[in-house]
Amino acid sequence: MPFSDTKYRRSQRATPLLPKDRGGAGGEFDGASFTGAVFNLSTTVVGAGIMALPATLKQLGVIPGLITIVLAGMLTEKSIEIILRFSKAAKTGSYSGLAGDAFSGTGRNLLQLCIVMNNVGMLVVYMIIIGDVLSETWSQGVHHTGVMEEWFGLHWWTTRSSILLLTTIFIFAPLISFKRVDSLRYTSALSVILAVVFVVIIAGIAIAKLVSGSIGTPQLLPDLVSQASFWKLFTTVPILVTAYICHHNIHPIENELKDPSQMRSIVHTSITLCTSVYVATSFFGFLLFGNQTMDDVLANFDGDLGIPFSSLLNDIVRVSYAIHLMLVFPIVFYSLRLNVDGILFPYAIPIAYDNRRFYALTTALMGFIFLGANFVPSIWDAFQFTGATATVSVGFIFPAAIALRDTRGIATKNDRVISWIMILLAVSSSTVAICSDIYSLVRGNEEAVA
Repeated sequence: MPFSDTKYRRSQRATPLLPKDRGGAGGEFDGASFTGAVFNLSTTVVGAGIMALPATLKQLGVIPGLITIVLAGMLTEKSIEIILRFSKAAKTGSYSGLAGDAFSGTGRNLLQLCIVMNNVGMLVVYMIIIGDVLSETWSQGVHHTGVMEEWFGLHWWTTRSSILLLTTIFIFAPLISFKRVDSLRYTSALSVILAVVFVVIIAGIAIAKLVSGSIGTPQLLPDLVSQASFWKLFTTVPILVTAYICHHNIHPIENELKDPSQMRSIVHTSITLCTSVYVATSFFGFLLFGNQTMDDVLANFDGDLGIPFSSLLNDIVRVSYAIHLMLVFPIVFYSLRLNVDGILFPYAIPIAYDNRRFYALTTALMGFIFLGANFVPSIWDAFQFTGATATVSVGFIFPAAIALRDTRGIATKNDRVISWIMILLAVSSSTVAICSDIYSLVRGNEEAVA
């Protein structure tokens, strides 16, 4: 029997009917604009995943890599289109409500758990990267000085824990206190602009070095020297899915729109914009660093770039990206809070109407993320594992399963074909990625013992 609890659906909606914009605008709220929604959705998409994309070209080669990035964007847009169309048929205003309609309460809870795992993982990663960039980091026993320590020296307020605490109090706390996702449209616009600035800088450096003849021809196809190198190609899929994940914020953004019928156009515009940024970042990043491209291309910007003002450009890239992540943080946090509230209080009034619940949950989640960012020693293996499980489920498996379940009888033949492709791609690539990670970990431990 389809899940159709009216109280639950109402509790999980974003709350466009609040009489005042409690985020600080102060006036009547008559709906979010097309432009604001595009910026908010694009900010949800462009997070830490952008820095791992040049490394995917190192694995796949330029031609297959760029094609895969574009195809991942197309599949993401299709999966979101399925979510929007089936949500309308089910008359639900949340992704979890749609999962509940298709698979009852068990499906709803499982989806919410995947969203929570994905979002907590991403937010911890964001804070760790901010600490790495602004304060310091250790990599393979080598100390890398952060921007603040380079500029001002070692003080109590330039240490990692102090930087993260000050960032939490003075930047995150005000931004995550907004009760409307539309209240973040200006910070989201700035976040997108900073991502474009990064692309422009990296493209400018690559073109300058290309003109001077200091860049060789990039690897166009994958280098398959062994069976292991072939299977390693599949480990790029979770990274690509993570780079495009935004499904958890689709309904909150749509629910606040002045004209909800614009949502499909908003999704198309946002995915096209983000795909363009991803293609440019991947191509110019790999062109610039070649086989020296690191898993996190930001780590390549801590040495001499071989051009004038190299140190200044390194600092601009790192600081702009740290600010970008600070502005992405509240968008991802918004849907995290909404889904945790849905798990804990599934039939309560919307959280935006309950100040005590809103601030208590906000404080608890922020405290947990802050502790995670200070005590988790390594991020990228965990990040890839999250991408291969929770993120793949949110982005591909659940939308495909909902279309195949088709409780409302609206699925087309094209929906079913694409859904099977998404499931087979997600399951196979995730299995290979997880096995590859486990194999690398075991082999690394064996080598360490030897």
